[in-house]
Amino acid sequence: MQNTTLSGALYAGMLSSGADHLGCYRKAVNDLNVFPIPDGDTGDNMLATVYSGADAAERDAGADLETVASSSAHGMLLGARGNSGVILSRIFSGINRGFQGVREADVSVVSHAMECGVEEAYRAVPVPVEGTILTVFSDGVRYANERITPDSTLKSYFNDLLGEMQRSLARTPELLPVLREAGVVDSGGQGLIYIFEGMRRSLNGETVERVEAHAEAKKVDLDAFQSDSVLEYGYCTEFLLRLQNAKGDPDAFDLPAFVEYLNSVGNSVVAFREGTIVKVHVHTMRPGDVLNRCQRYGEFLTLKVENMSLQHNETTLPEVTVTAPKPRKKTGIVAVAAGEGLKETFLDLGTDVVIDGGQSMNPSASDFLDAFDRTNADTVFVFPNNGNVLLTAKQAKDLYPASDIRVLNTHSVGEGYAAISMMDADASDPDAVVEELNEIIRSVTTGFVSRASRNAEKDGLHVRKGDFIGFIGDTIHVDDRDAADTAMALAKAMHAENCGVLLLLVGCDAPAQEADQLFAALTKAYPRTEVIRIDGGQPVHQYILVGE
Repeated sequence: MQNTTLSGALYAGMLSSGADHLGCYRKAVNDLNVFPIPDGDTGDNMLATVYSGADAAERDAGADLETVASSSAHGMLLGARGNSGVILSRIFSGINRGFQGVREADVSVVSHAMECGVEEAYRAVPVPVEGTILTVFSDGVRYANERITPDSTLKSYFNDLLGEMQRSLARTPELLPVLREAGVVDSGGQGLIYIFEGMRRSLNGETVERVEAHAEAKKVDLDAFQSDSVLEYGYCTEFLLRLQNAKGDPDAFDLPAFVEYLNSVGNSVVAFREGTIVKVHVHTMRPGDVLNRCQRYGEFLTLKVENMSLQHNETTLPEVTVTAPKPRKKTGIVAVAAGEGLKETFLDLGTDVVIDGGQSMNPSASDFLDAFDRTNADTVFVFPNNGNVLLTAKQAKDLYPASDIRVLNTHSVGEGYAAISMMDADASDPDAVVEELNEIIRSVTTGFVSRASRNAEKDGLHVRKGDFIGFIGDTIHVDDRDAADTAMALAKAMHAENCGVLLLLVGCDAPAQEADQLFAALTKAYPRTEVIRIDGGQPVHQYILVGE
């Protein structure tokens, strides 16, 4: 049957099919990694993001297109992981904007929504880089929109869209030398094509097998709450609220004041506004009070209230252990780190919450939101400590109006360690703190020693799979069979003799004897530099050198 318009049910099915199709090729997208170490997690990040949206859409599949688009977009916002996931979530946030006020969409409305997706994606990236997922989507939308005629159908539109996206993907190495050097196309662009290919298959009535391991929702155990049970955890309350002109001026709706009210009657609050729709998640003992308060401003589009004692996990929102909230304080610190030693080190420095993540382990926006809740401070300083986590942290910042969130541009644990260790957390002016921290971050050099996961030609070096490479930023300085020798050569490239402090972070795979000998060798080679060793236990990187 020919689909002439896009309904909520059809859109939900297309998103589910798109997620499943990407799941079939997740590893292939991961392998499109320009850097020869195990950080190719683009497929994983995009899959987690799109599944968050698809699952949310599926729960509202019987609603109109506007409602399904809103639910799926917000699900992706919360589930977004890594830069590719954040950009993907912004694409669908823009598409959602184009579907507002629409029950079903014809080709002209779909084309407008796609244009909104392009605009939102570019707006999300401070310095857009062509030859990436942005280019692939933008080229496809522009081409498909230019070819619309009175005879166009959803099927012809998606054929045009995907045809140009595939051609654009093939051109990405011409736009990005790093792709050309590695002999690959852009991984994010490829992942997006797999998603839209799956969406087209659903549009055409085809099915996509779900081969990716993806947790299904557990059935609710009604016996978990008996006649004699006492309500201990309260209710997980979620809804979409449409602000109504008949109940007041939607433009005058005070979201920060509303969030303050939610925090006074519950916890684990997430509240986000898009247009005249307010999305709310709150854990509260008295959901009726919350719902009555909300009807002062508008009416519900979707509503779900669940007893948390039943221990279900039907929601894509983060599971939260409900404990007595910490007293509100002036400032707090959230950092991202992997490895028990590193996480313990950050806590010892005064970090309130350490999110488990980093290289190939990118946390989601909801992980940050949970960390902000647990920190419970007026101003929260956030140290992502990985370039692929920065956008997620910034997206979470925009979703959290209850605190003044300051995201520092730390690209490594070395930068985060140096900044937090010298931070004046009691300073009264957050702007001055950020300025001082940025100065510290700029003074830090971080080098990494990791085992190469594949052969590569990069920076004039012939990298062999299994070798150890020493790199700073995106530049490989050393390739060697021995990890300790690589670290010594990397220290030389970092000009360790000019550092006041050289921090040696030992990874979980580094042999103890080798680490002892390396520490001794660095101490001897750089007598004027204070060499400090920390058994970080981090994965991926055998050693991390931090020069201050």
